[in-house]
Parts: sequence; C-alpha cells; structure tokens
Amino acid sequence: MPTESSIGVLSGDLAQIVTAVFETMLSLEANECSTPWFPGRERLTAVVHLAGDWNGAVLLECDRDQACRFAGRYLSMETPETMDDVVRDVLGELANMIGGNMKSLLAPGIRLSMPSVVNGSDYSLRVCRSSVASQRAFQCTEGLFWITVLTPPS
Repeated sequence: MPTESSIGVLSGDLAQIVTAVFETMLSLEANECSTPWFPGRERLTAVVHLAGDWNGAVLLECDRDQACRFAGRYLSMETPETMDDVVRDVLGELANMIGGNMKSLLAPGIRLSMPSVVNGSDYSLRVCRSSVASQRAFQCTEGLFWITVLTPPS
C-alpha cells in the first residue's frame, strides 16, 4: 500500500480539506475519527478521478439518509425525503470540491473528472488498477462518512 507521502497529500492536509468543505458548504463541523471503514447496505459513493502527472481517485461515502440531509443543507432547503438526482448531484459536488482542493496540492496540470455517484442496496465499486492510499472516517452531527484516496500501485 502506498504511503500517504507518496500520494502527495498528507493526512492533515486531507482532514483540513474535508473540514473546510463541510464547514463552508454545509455549515457542519466534520472531525476525523478512528472508526474503521465497514460495508453498508444503504450507502452511496461519489467518486472523482484525477489524471495527469498524478493519477488517482477520491471517494466520499455516506448512507442515503445522510446524503439527503447533506443535500438539504447544501441547498438551504428542506431535507429531501427520497433519493433523487438532486441528492446525487450534491454528493458528487462535495466529492468534486474535495478532489479539486487535493488537486491544488499535487502536481500542476492535473485534470478532474465529472463526479459519478453509485447507490443501491448492494453494490461494490472498483476503480481498476488502484489501491487504497488513504482512508479516513469523519464524524459530523449528520453522522459518519468516509473519504478514500485511491492511487495506482507503485
């Protein structure tokens, strides 16, 4: 597994990016915690890919209800009752902001993909030819969520 320094973004940098995005965009205090990642049946995953002199992906994972609450906060509206394209778009945009902030800490000229969001009752997501470089849990008043950084094997 690559070390955090090999991805060019240290744990403190990643935590600072996530904290800033959640505070600015959702008015939520998100703190890194030590909860290990575990599979969830009602989870959504938003992913953005970074390509250029550094290649990888950033994933944001949370449960469906939490994604709805994030969307309500982000858009300053009532919490959506059902999973819809608005909720998926907000989750994708949060992943996009985290990836965009990471991009600025890596190498010049890195491109960021459009976000993709995967949901369902039982799914797995594999970014081909990649491994987990960093996986961090965060806690906020809306619940627990994870940020994962994937990189190609070295």
